[in-house]
Amino acid sequence: MRLFAAVVPPRHVLDDLAEVVGPVRAGAPPSVRWTPRERWHLTLAFYDEVDDARAGELSERLARAASRHPAPVLSLGGAGRFGQQVLWAGVHGDVEVVAGLAACAAEAGREVGAAVEDRSYRPHLTLARSRGDADLRPIVEALSPASGPAWTADAVHLVRSTLGARPVHEVLASAPLGRS
Repeated sequence: MRLFAAVVPPRHVLDDLAEVVGPVRAGAPPSVRWTPRERWHLTLAFYDEVDDARAGELSERLARAASRHPAPVLSLGGAGRFGQQVLWAGVHGDVEVVAGLAACAAEAGREVGAAVEDRSYRPHLTLARSRGDADLRPIVEALSPASGPAWTADAVHLVRSTLGARPVHEVLASAPLGRS
């Protein structure tokens, strides 16, 4: 099964972001495919395919990693892009805690034999993807002044991603973050 580890902002934070994104989304080119709000999250580590038998061990390792990290205070604000393919909302606050948590989540995956991407981590929330023919710069400019409310991330989630015409994310396990 395709798995990833994530932090999910609370409803009021997502409400605020949806309010900011709505008008911008309405004026975006049709080649920009917006991520549905129910799939908004901060990916910590993407594991690709993990054998069912190893998923339980991965969940246990993630729980241990989560317990060793304080609950970070975060906010969403601003926007950016990865090339012309990915539009994202920025993450602010205790990003060093999130980066450390992401490193431990990636290591948990490696320890169970998952194929974890080996690249530097930049906390973000993916808002949309483009087929490459849309200029994302005006959208980034429009979203750049945005600044959302702060919240305390309280858990790490192990999520199964099922691909299809409408991909589905299902939380398989949640582990509380330690307290500072």
